Amino acid sequence: MISLCVIVPIFNEEKFLSKSLKRILENDIYEQIILVDDCSTDNSSKIAEHFASSHSKARYLKTSTNSGKGAALALASKEVATSHVVIHDADLEYFPVDIIDMFELAKKYNDDLILGSRFIGNKERENIYLRTFIANKIMSKFFSLVNLYKVTDVATCYKLMPSKFFKEIELKENGFSIEIEVLSKFLKYNKSIKESPISYTGRSYEEGKKIKAVDGVLYLYNTLKYKFLN
Repeated sequence: MISLCVIVPIFNEEKFLSKSLKRILENDIYEQIILVDDCSTDNSSKIAEHFASSHSKARYLKTSTNSGKGAALALASKEVATSHVVIHDADLEYFPVDIIDMFELAKKYNDDLILGSRFIGNKERENIYLRTFIANKIMSKFFSLVNLYKVTDVATCYKLMPSKFFKEIELKENGFSIEIEVLSKFLKYNKSIKESPISYTGRSYEEGKKIKAVDGVLYLYNTLKYKFLN
């Protein structure tokens, strides 16, 4: 019997947060919902606090300073009380209905990391920026070559993993390179990753997309860094 916690890192997502959280509630598969506000300067905090106060499974946390996604996940890891945990970004690029299939895979392979991939299967996807699509492909191939293990989508948000692993590792990356750090450290913990197709609707920078070109360079650098260091 396994149980699932979903962690939602939040920073200035007032336009999308309510709908994103509503999507989570459409699937009753979570024992815990942890919202982590990374010191938002808009109304995200109020939306998240109201949600947590209205739902018994939800909890609201706030970082002491704005430090990035990695710092938010590190704070949430201390509160996870389920056998497995999955990460869901607060924007509307991802669809929690896909987590159902990932959770079913976790029941069969409960010591594996289940990766939600935007590059396998035939689910509906909308990529606004061709350069981002190509960069993700290159980063995934580079990661696979360095680690001698094929991973089709290293930059994806959706990673469902054993809580034992998530709570024990020391997360060092505060920014988007947290994606590389988690995958790299999991391959050292258990070299077994199962991939599950997911849907995706990319948003524009005008709508609040935060990842930048420099993050792609850091992905490549940190692929090498976490291959050889902890």
